[in-house]
Amino acid sequence: MEKKQHIAIFTTASLPWLTGTAVNPLFRSVYLAKDGKRDFYPAKFAKDKGSILPVGDISEIIPDREADIAVLEEPEHLTWYHHGKRWKTKFRLVVGIIHTNYLEYVKREKNGTLQAFLLKYLNNWVVGIYCHKVIRLSGATQDYSDSIICNVHGVNPKFLDIGKKKREQQKNGEKAFTKGAYFIGKMIWSKGYKELLKLLRVHQKELGGLEVDLVGSGEDSDAVKKAAEKLEIKVRVHPARDHADPEFHDYKLFINPSTTDVVCTTTAEALAMGKIVVCANHTSNDFFRQFPNCWTFNDGKEFVELIQKALVSEPAQLTDAQIHDLSWEAATERFLKAAELNVPYERKLSRSTSNYMSTSLTLQERMEDASAFVHHVASGMEISRRIFGAIPDTLEPDEMQCKELGITNTPKKQGRGSPHSLQPDEAQRKELGTTSTPGKQAQDEAPRKDATTNTPGKQAQAN
Repeated sequence: MEKKQHIAIFTTASLPWLTGTAVNPLFRSVYLAKDGKRDFYPAKFAKDKGSILPVGDISEIIPDREADIAVLEEPEHLTWYHHGKRWKTKFRLVVGIIHTNYLEYVKREKNGTLQAFLLKYLNNWVVGIYCHKVIRLSGATQDYSDSIICNVHGVNPKFLDIGKKKREQQKNGEKAFTKGAYFIGKMIWSKGYKELLKLLRVHQKELGGLEVDLVGSGEDSDAVKKAAEKLEIKVRVHPARDHADPEFHDYKLFINPSTTDVVCTTTAEALAMGKIVVCANHTSNDFFRQFPNCWTFNDGKEFVELIQKALVSEPAQLTDAQIHDLSWEAATERFLKAAELNVPYERKLSRSTSNYMSTSLTLQERMEDASAFVHHVASGMEISRRIFGAIPDTLEPDEMQCKELGITNTPKKQGRGSPHSLQPDEAQRKELGTTSTPGKQAQDEAPRKDATTNTPGKQAQAN
């Protein structure tokens, strides 16, 4: 890029949550800038959705003079109930990154088919009116018009370091991998445990002698343990721990039959550590096919064959190019290319115009403005917000959130939206060592007793 650009990354999760939407946007901001500040935007935990939703107009976190590029991690999630300035109007470029296939989760709920049908059109609507570009991590996500499929995630460098040590052992003729097979992930049936235990149960005679360690914690932990105890195959169940823990270094085989992930982070980590990965022939694993240690199966017969082969084989040593492809440096390169941040981009919606129904040159733009205006009106009324599942009284941050986040309680000059400015006050800016307000990055923590939480922001500068 010829000149410095301000990139504000907004996401729906942050540490201490260890989900992909908490960890990966944080790495993206670090590798885009190697620097930056974080703020928290007001949000509340939605118990029925198991996730955190923004409160108020979170685009206000970024002052207009610094509003250049916005990256919305899970843009549909961030804009379902957005009421405030239109993202496309405020920012020169808005890039949406699709992390999750919400349709698959909704289908498992009561009246799931109908809910998924409605959610599909809602997602298409809000993503279309608020994002200039859409990047899907894999083909396992909902399709969007003119979207690009590109894995813009990498692995934590510590996994590459582990893999480097294993390659050195292999080159020296040492036995680098002394343990057998394992699987790690949040212990809920939908995260691959159901598929794995079924495969092991159906083929336990062919896989005699196989031992598998399952590592994770979750609401289905007890059920998973009971199901494992019924197998003839020796399956040990352990509580969750960090995948980079030395306990995992010596395993040779990572088994992941899940078809619910979009791009499985633990699969990428296992490959980075030099292990063989046996996973389903599924679109979520398309990115991993380029690596020689990624073996995919279509059915139970192939699953058994690959497991047997893995137990008597040594993992291939990755080339420097393959190692680079797993890194965050490569992921950032892919992101910059997919988002076309090196290409001059002209704002079509002027900041001098109103937020909605702005003067447009084409019929398509006029229709999009009208559609955005309808969403703005609907998201500004409490009754319509509740009909579509918003948390009650989340149109604006409450007094406690304003106090905790240092938000100035200043009425807006226009519109009927939130009367609060989401920009940090003087004391918070001084504490951050900045005269301006950083953007947003990730979601805070598990719900407190009052089901209220605050979500951080992150601003990155890329050269």
